[in-house]
Amino acid sequence: MSSTASGKNGTWRNWGGNVSARPVRQVAPASVEELTAAVRRAREDGLKVKAVGTGHSFTSIAATDGVLIRPQLLTGIRGIDRESMTVTVEAGTPLKRLNAALAREGLSLANMGDIMEQTVSGAVSTGTHGTGRESGSIAAQIRGLELVTADGSVLTCSAEGTEEERALFAAARIGLGALGIVTAITLAVEPLFLLTAREEPMPLDRVLAEFDQLWAENEHFEFYWFPHTDSTNTKRNNRSAGPERPVGRLAGWFEDEFLSNGVFQAVQWAGRAVPATVPGIAQISSRALSARTYTDIPFKVFTSPRRVRFVEMEYAVPRAALVETLRELRTMVDRSGLRVSFPVEVRTAPADDITLSTASGRDSAYIAVHMFRGTPYQAYFTAAERIFTAHEGRPHWGKVHTRDAEYLSRVYPRFGEFTALRDRLDPERLFQNDYLRRVLGA
Repeated sequence: MSSTASGKNGTWRNWGGNVSARPVRQVAPASVEELTAAVRRAREDGLKVKAVGTGHSFTSIAATDGVLIRPQLLTGIRGIDRESMTVTVEAGTPLKRLNAALAREGLSLANMGDIMEQTVSGAVSTGTHGTGRESGSIAAQIRGLELVTADGSVLTCSAEGTEEERALFAAARIGLGALGIVTAITLAVEPLFLLTAREEPMPLDRVLAEFDQLWAENEHFEFYWFPHTDSTNTKRNNRSAGPERPVGRLAGWFEDEFLSNGVFQAVQWAGRAVPATVPGIAQISSRALSARTYTDIPFKVFTSPRRVRFVEMEYAVPRAALVETLRELRTMVDRSGLRVSFPVEVRTAPADDITLSTASGRDSAYIAVHMFRGTPYQAYFTAAERIFTAHEGRPHWGKVHTRDAEYLSRVYPRFGEFTALRDRLDPERLFQNDYLRRVLGA
């Protein structure tokens, strides 16, 4: 069953399995006109409306007991403009299909997240990002947007428009589904290029001591730390003149499918069954991946398959606070008696000008903590969240967190700008749900 598939009796469940909803009806419009008609009808019936992508959010951001809009028919590329170097894509297009289609046209996005199962609009609406010294989230690459608002009208906006359109553009690029339903997105693209990835194990203390240098010397730097160990796996992606040297099929299968998915899944099952084995398993896991270097087109380097299901919390802290935050996280895990079988992922993004972007107005570092699906995660996430919020952390909109509007209005300088725009575009809260009520206020 796919992550968006309905379960029995029209129940919708997310990919992580921690959120479900029972909408009154589900609609899959095949055009913008059909979507506006569905929105107007829901309004007449007094029902709330939410659009859902592939359910890769761990929060209930897309859940509704009203009308659930499924975008699987709103897919494909509307047009490529080689003069302005942009692509306009229907909102329901999976990133996987967009990346492959762009590559066939000799084009690519500048940066992307580490999975590509999500729809384009789902990914940007929650602030999906990869890692980058100069290049930001997928939303930061948006050049134009089209969305259907609560009264059924279709609005377009860009950075070049009127003052009103510019304000909408600043907010709607990461709109949380609160301002309207995104129907099309125009993204900046560039000629297809090659990236050389260098993956290398490194002690955590060394990574933390040299973090500023590793960040400055690489276009895209990230690392995974294995709790209960001093081991990390680092990854540096930099543009390359070539030639292409992709990961060999056997090596790729062994590293990405067997070790990262197959064996990793078995290890997670063992750790869930007998938590006491986790630290020992972590020592072995952290040594299983060896150094490797390969060169390929961007989406084959940035993204990788993720078949082991988990639940995740991720916070953006000021980049300058990363080392201290991570040291506190390590101390907490060591002292807590917790058994953490999933690595902690660390990435960065430059400051951007998107109203509710986790990198809005500040250079950011992301720390993501995970637990295997079905393992109790509350104690670990609560303790981690306490550390992140002490550093004015901003939670990823699509990942587990307990923050509310009162806290978020303190860490987002432009929070009031977003809520004022929402008051204007959706005064009756057609697109409201419990999650938005908590994070944006009533």
